[in-house]
Amino acid sequence: MYDNVQTFSFSNIDKFSTASIVTRLTTDVTNIQNAYQMLIRMAVRGPVMLVFSMIVSFRINTTIALIFLAVIPIMAVLLLLIIRKVGPLFGRVFRTYDTLNNVVQENVRGIRVVKSYDQEDHEIKKFKGISQSIYEDFAAGERLLAFNSPIMQFFMYACMILISWIGAKAIVASGNSAALGMTTGDLTALFSYATQILMALMMLSMVFTMITISLASARRIAEVLEEKTDIANPTGAEMTVRDGSIRFEQVSFAYAAKADKKVLSDIDLSIASGQTVGIIGGTGSSKSSLVQLIPRLYDVSSGQLLLGGVDVRKYDLDVLRNAVAMVLQKNELFSGTIKENLRWGNENATDEEIEEACRLACADEFIQSFPDKYDTYIEQGGANVSGGQKQRLCIARALLKNPKVLILDDSTSAVDNQ
Repeated sequence: MYDNVQTFSFSNIDKFSTASIVTRLTTDVTNIQNAYQMLIRMAVRGPVMLVFSMIVSFRINTTIALIFLAVIPIMAVLLLLIIRKVGPLFGRVFRTYDTLNNVVQENVRGIRVVKSYDQEDHEIKKFKGISQSIYEDFAAGERLLAFNSPIMQFFMYACMILISWIGAKAIVASGNSAALGMTTGDLTALFSYATQILMALMMLSMVFTMITISLASARRIAEVLEEKTDIANPTGAEMTVRDGSIRFEQVSFAYAAKADKKVLSDIDLSIASGQTVGIIGGTGSSKSSLVQLIPRLYDVSSGQLLLGGVDVRKYDLDVLRNAVAMVLQKNELFSGTIKENLRWGNENATDEEIEEACRLACADEFIQSFPDKYDTYIEQGGANVSGGQKQRLCIARALLKNPKVLILDDSTSAVDNQ
């Protein structure tokens, strides 16, 4: 699942929330593991016990053993009815888990905002509300599943009463009826095998219960595994980007295939290699959408986008994205040292190259003020550096890549104009 998520394009990622993917990779996988651990023991032992107990019961007395055959289909139907009722409840539970994880993630990442607005009580109330919803659905599902055991026991003890009654009559009448004739030992053996059959059916009902719970998780896992990237490498891909010239030819773009309105419509734009172009527009005017088409984070809906004179859809994805460096509007640093973060741009960069890139991005000055300098540890998401410092580190990371095309998407919003 994790490997497949790495292949997703932005449009694939848009289908799943971050919290949903995390839940599927953790809670849902754990449910499948638990079910599997039960299945490999019970799903083998239960049917074997059931089959052999039935065979021996028929060999002792066919008429009495038919009682089991009459009762088992009734139990199976009742079990299926329980499963049909329970399935949707557990499906809803795991969808609610997505929401719960999302609340936790938002709260932890935005804890400074929560505290500055004094909204701790609101966040606790929100968390409790979603937890209560999960509890209620789980409780409703477990209440239905709880009927499983008494139903099984009711029918199996009913079988034993019938066996006692018919068997006692058969023993009394053993001198007159060859068909029903049996000994006390035969009756005792039938009780033993009835108990075995009860145990086997209880095992199978537990297996079905675990399968019911895990099926909802299995479907959610399958959604991630079966999702195929919308952007794939072409056959006979171009392996060299000649230069950084860019040309948009009648380019249109919409985030959804059936969208009523296009985000970009009939764009014609030509940028020569080495040229610097600023794209200005109001909030929501699709500036980011335009530049995200260049490294194929999304594909154009119609028209053609050329890089180095070749349609970007004809390039090998690694070749294309290595030729383009992009500082996104929402910058992201990863847990690790400053050097480790910067080497995302060029894993083979020397210390001198790293320091030069940082000087160009005006990051060297504040890095030198840290006790550990370039070995300073960056917390997850860059929580221990300011917004401006984070932006400058991200610019340095992009410069270190020495790309054919450098895209800065509002990357200086938190830094001084100078």
